[in-house]
Amino acid sequence: MIVAVALVILSVPPLLWTGYLALLTFLSQESRPPSGGAPSTRFDVIVPAHDEEQGIADTVRSLLSAEYPAELRRVVVVADNCADATAARASEAGAAVLVRTDLERRGKGFALAYAFEQTLAGGHADAVAVVDADTVVTRNLLEAFDVRLRAGAPAVQAHYAVANPRASWRTRLMHIGFTLFHDVRSRGRERLALSAGLRGNGMAFAVHTLRRVPHEAFSIVEDVEYGVRLGLAGHRVWYAGEAKVLGAMVSSERASRSQRTRWEGGRWALARRHAVALLSEAIRRRDGVLLDLAMDLMVPPLSYVALATALGGGVAVAWCAFEHGRAWWAVLPWALAGAFLATYLIRGVWLARVGWRGVVDLLWAPVYILWKLTLSARRSASRRGEWVRTAREGANKP
Repeated sequence: MIVAVALVILSVPPLLWTGYLALLTFLSQESRPPSGGAPSTRFDVIVPAHDEEQGIADTVRSLLSAEYPAELRRVVVVADNCADATAARASEAGAAVLVRTDLERRGKGFALAYAFEQTLAGGHADAVAVVDADTVVTRNLLEAFDVRLRAGAPAVQAHYAVANPRASWRTRLMHIGFTLFHDVRSRGRERLALSAGLRGNGMAFAVHTLRRVPHEAFSIVEDVEYGVRLGLAGHRVWYAGEAKVLGAMVSSERASRSQRTRWEGGRWALARRHAVALLSEAIRRRDGVLLDLAMDLMVPPLSYVALATALGGGVAVAWCAFEHGRAWWAVLPWALAGAFLATYLIRGVWLARVGWRGVVDLLWAPVYILWKLTLSARRSASRRGEWVRTAREGANKP
């Protein structure tokens, strides 16, 4: 009896995590964008870049080919502490270039803060959009931002997707993961009028938002950090799922190692620092946006959720068998958590449109989880938001 009760108690966190994901899944129908009209938002499209001479021209050309009036948008590349020809390549492709050199304050967060300061001082833009230097965009990106900003959105996030899902089994799994994390969850939040969250790539902010909530976010996950700051200031991020930014993901294990360590290490640090305080503030204010932001930080990466659910469920089933079925009730919460998780995964696979090849690649998931556990065991601290460049690989254009 004691063991069975302990198993039920241990099932509470996975049940809360998977139940939260299932709720967003059930609400993940596509939302209609606001009514259109003639575009009128003047954009500065900011591209923070550090030693990106190989791909920066493709990103600039992709942005300049967006279906949006040329007089209403300007592409600005921030060449941040570059030791290569990033600035020259960006200028040749048609971008305005800001060259920034500061050996003490390095990283994407500092580059963005510098660019935003220039935009606010110039007074010629109504909003800024942020697109990473290894990215191509769909042609409707600025139009999708425009209709929402004119409808009153303080900030908007596009669908951040993988540009090269067919490169390897690893990128196909990442494509499914991105669809789950960036699209399924954001769709559900949009229907609940919660904050879609910021993903670091494909973001847009009204100028008045940046004035009210300065971009003082300099960690390795500056996007999540600033999203929390917006939530605390009473602003939610709207989701523009019909527009995409497509980033090239690395397919080799060595390059993926540094990329994944940065992402997850930064999120763990932010969760430790903000999750409990956010939850407390959400309860105090009775604020659903803050509650969701807290839940987003408290839910571990999907691989850990799946591992905890599988291990706990397996132990519960084994104990039930050992007790000749008398502890059957200890299996129920784990089975429910497994059902919630399966619903979430099936929705992500469906929206990712990966076909049977992607489904078969899910068999690699245990290997991927073991690899991530190994990374976690040897993770080292990173200097705030310091640039740590990941090797680039070829990407498919939209």
